[in-house]
Amino acid sequence: MRTGGRPAGRRALCHDAVVDGIRVDAWLWAVRIYKTRSAATAACRGGHVSVNGTPAKAATKVHAGDRVEARAGQRQRILEVVRLIDKRVGAPVAAEALVDHSPPPPAPELAAPTLVRDRGTGRPTKRDRRAINRLKRS
Repeated sequence: MRTGGRPAGRRALCHDAVVDGIRVDAWLWAVRIYKTRSAATAACRGGHVSVNGTPAKAATKVHAGDRVEARAGQRQRILEVVRLIDKRVGAPVAAEALVDHSPPPPAPELAAPTLVRDRGTGRPTKRDRRAINRLKRS
C-alpha cells in the first residue's frame, strides 16, 4: 500500500506550488526537445544549453518564466518555460508547457549542400576531400 501523496500508477505532472524546480535536462527531455534524457544531459555538458543567459549544467533548476536556449540538431531553440513537467508526455501536452521564441528553420534551398558523390566516380581526390572537410566544418 502506498503512503505517498501521489496516486498509485501514473505519475502526475509537476506543479509550481509543489516543486521547487525541475532539472533542465529532464525538462528538455519531457517537452521533446531531445529524444533521450542522456542526450539532453550531454547537450548541457557540452555547453549547448543556457538558462536565462548563463550556461547551464544538467542539474540546473528551471522554473516557470525562465528562458532556456538549447542547440538541438542544427537549430538554436529559444524556449520560455510555462509549466514544469518531469515526465515525457504527448506532443500536444508538451507544446502547452513552453512558448517557442525560436527563429524559423532555414528554407530547404538555403540549407547546407549535401555531401553525396555520384556512384562510380571512385575515391575523392585530395582537392575533393578538402572541399568536403570545409563543408563539414561550416
